[in-house]
Amino acid sequence: MNTKELEIDKLEAEFPFLSSLAFSREREKTLAAGLSVLQAESGVIYEVFPNGSRREVKRIAKPIPVKRGSKFRIP
Repeated sequence: MNTKELEIDKLEAEFPFLSSLAFSREREKTLAAGLSVLQAESGVIYEVFPNGSRREVKRIAKPIPVKRGSKFRIP
């Protein structure tokens, strides 16, 4: 691999951690501002409030586990 490909591979490997970190920070900032956030957990969407309470908004299909590199077709 050339240097450019190695840089891209490194960035791709770091992306999940960095995006998770950014998401967590923004979630906390939103709650600290007194606003609620939506959160999916075990087939349910919840509205989570700054005081920690939550309200069920809607039931959804549970996540489908997919192995890295596999192909998945949405019906």
